[in-house]
Amino acid sequence: MMKTRDIARSVLAAVGIGLALYVFFSARSCVRERQWLALGPIENHPVRIYDVKFAQEFNDINDAQLEVAMAIGVRPVANRKEAEGLKSSLVELTDTDTYVIDSLTHSIPYLIPSAKELLDDIGQAFQDSLASKGLNPYKLVVTSVLRTKEDVAALSKNNLNAAENSTHCYGTTFDLGYWRYVKIPDLRGRPYEDVPQEYLRAVLSQVLKDIHDQGDRCFVKYERQQNCFHITVKRR
Repeated sequence: MMKTRDIARSVLAAVGIGLALYVFFSARSCVRERQWLALGPIENHPVRIYDVKFAQEFNDINDAQLEVAMAIGVRPVANRKEAEGLKSSLVELTDTDTYVIDSLTHSIPYLIPSAKELLDDIGQAFQDSLASKGLNPYKLVVTSVLRTKEDVAALSKNNLNAAENSTHCYGTTFDLGYWRYVKIPDLRGRPYEDVPQEYLRAVLSQVLKDIHDQGDRCFVKYERQQNCFHITVKRR
């Protein structure tokens, strides 16, 4: 009988100690959390920010891009219904931790797998580069992807520069806006300070130059009127 009581007392003592430790560490954590949040917005500490010469560095001619797109991409489709039949050759894009898909009006969110992989790598490299340069996190905005023949026709009515036989028709190409980004709002309730748009554009341009200079990964064209970088994958 005594042994049973001793065991019960030991169990109760252990539970009591456990609860006391839990309350202690929880209270300490709450204090630290309040102290951390009281520090205010998370500031930027920018270093090594410079612009690439866009028109000079990103001037891959359309004919070269189109030749590759026609060789490695899907066949052009007439409309969105026809595009559904190519899902075995295409990957659907959705928002990720590093980029968001814009409200597409003249394209649909599909790419061939190697183009999707390129986009993912650019998004991750952009996040990593922001962090290494002391800048707070933002997501890229994908502004155009796969275009059907109907999309191209509709776009041509409002944009005289829209090519009838665009690389966008082959699922090899996507556009990234260089003035538009999505701010990641906070870290556990503590807000990030804004990053100037020109800093974000500069970081993106550096990322694209690094990947472009590998030579075998992608074409990049600086689109001044569309405020975007036009990017075509080079390999399957």
